[in-house]
Amino acid sequence: MQQNNNSHLTAKTRTKLSFPASLLMSRNLLKGSILDFGCGLGSDVKFLNDHNFSADGYDPFYFPDYPQKKYDTILCLYVLNVLFSEEQSQVIMRVSELLNPGGTAYFAVRRDIRKEGFRRHKIHNKDTYQTNVVLPFESIFLNENCEIYKYSHFNQLKHESGCIFCNPASDFELVTESALFYAVYDKFPVTNGHVLIIPKRHSRTFFELSFKEQIASVMLINRVKDILKERFNPDGFNVGFNCEAASGQTVFHTHIHVIPRYTGDMEDPRGGVRNVIPAKGNYLKADQEIKK
Repeated sequence: MQQNNNSHLTAKTRTKLSFPASLLMSRNLLKGSILDFGCGLGSDVKFLNDHNFSADGYDPFYFPDYPQKKYDTILCLYVLNVLFSEEQSQVIMRVSELLNPGGTAYFAVRRDIRKEGFRRHKIHNKDTYQTNVVLPFESIFLNENCEIYKYSHFNQLKHESGCIFCNPASDFELVTESALFYAVYDKFPVTNGHVLIIPKRHSRTFFELSFKEQIASVMLINRVKDILKERFNPDGFNVGFNCEAASGQTVFHTHIHVIPRYTGDMEDPRGGVRNVIPAKGNYLKADQEIKK
């Protein structure tokens, strides 16, 4: 499998503000504290700070100190085009986690890419990757070279559906979010840190999700696990979903439970999810009874 190790080589040195940042500034959309996520060489960050904005920059290669606070405005400009799809999802999740509730992020992507895949960089003479990107967010600008998407937390937006998970309350505490899913803390947690992972598209059960959505849910499960491990340091996890009323499903919009487990949180945890039917958790004991 080919590795994408040279994405940082696409960063450019500029003497003026980048086109997307300039357009957003001209529309008075750069509010409060600003983070340039994937800032490259940091030219936009320097320009904004020189012009009385409060801006920080993060780039895993050039400015690797990861942000330790949340921001009102996040810029992610021409970053996604040089990343694999899995890397794109990771960036979107990280941006969602760094954004204040009620804040706005702007993703700028190139629209002038004619040949996707790896190509030899003209200056650095190394293979760099590029791809076209389409996001399921509101497009606020489009020309032949650039498209800018506007993103806010899913639960801060109003949606037409009356379903509780299609139109979640704004006071849900968001854990992370991708293009297709969002994750919030359960309002009635089984244990400390209990999270629900929910598709933005309404589907009754997990098996009605597309294969792409099912794969996307696994990526979110992995990210949620990392967040819960850092925040609560659990000793284990139960991960699962209820499918139809016979299984105990009561809200008929797919949702996946990620339940942190702690040593001693129940007398005998053996059997795990088998305990959805009482007395069926301890299969060793049941086997012994059968053999008598």
